[in-house]
Amino acid sequence: MKKDKDFIDGLIGRMTLSEKIGQLNLVTPGGETLTGTVVNTDVADKIRTGRIGGIFGVKSAEAVRVFQDLAQKTRLKIPLMFAEDVIHGQKTIFPLPLALAASWNMDLVRATARVAAQEAASIGIDQVYSPMVDVCRDPRWGRIAESPGEDPFLASRFAEAMVEGYQGTDLSRPDAVMACLKHFCGYGGGMGGRDYDAVDLSPTTLHDVILPPFVAGMRAGAGSIMASFNTLNGVPMHANRTVITELFRKRLGYDGLVVADYTGILELIAHGIASDRADAARLGLSAGVDMDMVSETYLETLEDSVKTGLIGEDEITAACRRVLDAKLKLGLFDDPYHRLDWGRAAQPILTAGNRQLAREAVAAATVVLKNEGNLLPLPAPDSGRIGGIALVGPFALDRVNMNGTWAVAGSPSTVVPIADGLREAVGNAVSVTTAKGANIVDETWLATRLNVHDWKDLSVVIDVRSPEAMIAEAVAAATAADVTVAVVGEAREYSGESSSRTDLSIPEPQKKLLRALKATGKPLVVVVLTGRPLALAEETLLADALLIAWFGGTEIGHGLADVLFGKAEPSGRLPATFPYCVGQVPVTYAHRPTGRPTPGRFQKFTSGYVDLPDEVAQNDGLYPFGFGLGYGNVAYGPPRANRTKLTGDDRLEVTLTVTNLGDRPTSETVQLYIGDPVASVSRPVKELKAFRKVALAARATEAVNFVITADDLDFSVAETVADLRRRSESGAFDIHIGPNSRDTQAVRVTWDEPQSRGKQS
Repeated sequence: MKKDKDFIDGLIGRMTLSEKIGQLNLVTPGGETLTGTVVNTDVADKIRTGRIGGIFGVKSAEAVRVFQDLAQKTRLKIPLMFAEDVIHGQKTIFPLPLALAASWNMDLVRATARVAAQEAASIGIDQVYSPMVDVCRDPRWGRIAESPGEDPFLASRFAEAMVEGYQGTDLSRPDAVMACLKHFCGYGGGMGGRDYDAVDLSPTTLHDVILPPFVAGMRAGAGSIMASFNTLNGVPMHANRTVITELFRKRLGYDGLVVADYTGILELIAHGIASDRADAARLGLSAGVDMDMVSETYLETLEDSVKTGLIGEDEITAACRRVLDAKLKLGLFDDPYHRLDWGRAAQPILTAGNRQLAREAVAAATVVLKNEGNLLPLPAPDSGRIGGIALVGPFALDRVNMNGTWAVAGSPSTVVPIADGLREAVGNAVSVTTAKGANIVDETWLATRLNVHDWKDLSVVIDVRSPEAMIAEAVAAATAADVTVAVVGEAREYSGESSSRTDLSIPEPQKKLLRALKATGKPLVVVVLTGRPLALAEETLLADALLIAWFGGTEIGHGLADVLFGKAEPSGRLPATFPYCVGQVPVTYAHRPTGRPTPGRFQKFTSGYVDLPDEVAQNDGLYPFGFGLGYGNVAYGPPRANRTKLTGDDRLEVTLTVTNLGDRPTSETVQLYIGDPVASVSRPVKELKAFRKVALAARATEAVNFVITADDLDFSVAETVADLRRRSESGAFDIHIGPNSRDTQAVRVTWDEPQSRGKQS
């Protein structure tokens, strides 16, 4: 008979205090990619004695089975729950989360999460520490690579799609895994863009910008969340009872599991709010953190704290129940081996279908920023219009960096390098000559830092040749070719956890290479691999075509070749603003107006920068949020509202036409923003509220319709972090529609006493 809540009640009634505390202990036996300096010891012995509830970081089905066998020999036979950092794929690695968000294609996002779930489940993984839904507006922070970008609406849709893909409709299925929303919350706003640093947020920013993706993920059914490392307004999130328990659990209705991040409970001592390990454990448990990751402070101190009256056993019982409920939802009490057995039969890893989806994801995520003279797509290899391609740059032949950060189970050996994909695309019709051209970085100390996770193949190898010799080789290849494709950017660990940067430029050795290639006079396609928005002002001038390919994962070689030759349409749009220079960050399109707004160029005593060129937006970066070019030429008709005066719970319909003026099919991402020009508080100049992906045949016109309700108009008026009050006000609203956040057309409507439901998106 399938186990139910009554079974959990009975089980808890039989458990000792020690066994309950054991369920709260989440450990790692160690592995190749750690996120801290601590690993757990005596794991097998602790399982035998009922002192471990979950394990993460196990890399094989065989190891999962061995550990689970030990748990099944304990007095109560409570199964272990296995977790892993499956961030953008298990074995089939998809583009980075930031890149997947750039697709603006939630069906694709959902499909990648479904594949990742199947591959992870097949080796016995029950829970994945994903999706990360931290909104981030400071690209100095390396973990923006794992985030959906700067916008809460896009991040909310991303959160929903990822949760649905991971969990499916039934968490007990053997091919489903439990999603874990992270990092709760505010982690993307650290001081100076530094990882783990303090975050100060107004209550309204918390509710309008930071919380919506977590709320959306919760409503999509996410079974767990992870507390974040940062303090929020002075209170470390691992001890933040107000936000975790009072707000998210009691007021917003979350009933799932809360796990700590790596040694997050122990770090309460370093934060300066706990005096010792026992104090840290008490604060973490009281805040509502159910499972203590790695630090084992719960295991070592909670029993004594109960005996001395510092905490009540009922708090431990409540946390234990949430751990057991998670295992119940996952079907582990019915069969702790059902994922392993399914995986052995299904063999879902790195299938042809998985690879094809990864290939399509590369094209969907690629963002074209510039395409001077329609250089792209390149002529068909058999057209006779192109005879030779120079593929240059430190990533041309690379496998190690292609998966990007946080691909802990991915292998460089399964990656299709860019050179292989290009050569396969052209066959014998076009010659492809490769040259390294430059090191990723020249500094040995920096290379050592960037190779931090490289146990075998190194991400950054400094060539024995001189920089001049490498550039000369690349220039010779470019001179002999018809077109040059230069692949430049970051090493994989230049972005990711603990990879904050003070400089958002492409490293200087690669800049020198691009300057030399430009001097050849040959058409220059610049492909940028990155896990964050970069400052690309010089690259914009040097390149004839400029593409952001992020880190594309397993199929980057094939997917990028599809884009370059037009087999696939580059449909990516930026999920975060690309700044002109690092001095502009933090930066977002959704900034609030100022009393001295910029007139579009520098003017004394207005908001802007004295050293920024006039042709650059003073407050909106070099490339705005939502920007991206396709291979078509799409014209937008004016937006038309079905009414301009509304009241109460009316529904507004806004329609426009988009026309493909070109001779090939294209894809357009039509974006709708709303501005509230006069309100009781100063509101962002515009906020994304809807978008549509539109496929356009050659010379075709399509009508695009949006429906707006009063829910799209409300905003937080919170005075404290636990304050859920929202308000929608009478007045004028500007409905902006366009291909990105900057280039929009608007229609103004008035709405009298709009009646919203007061819910976050």
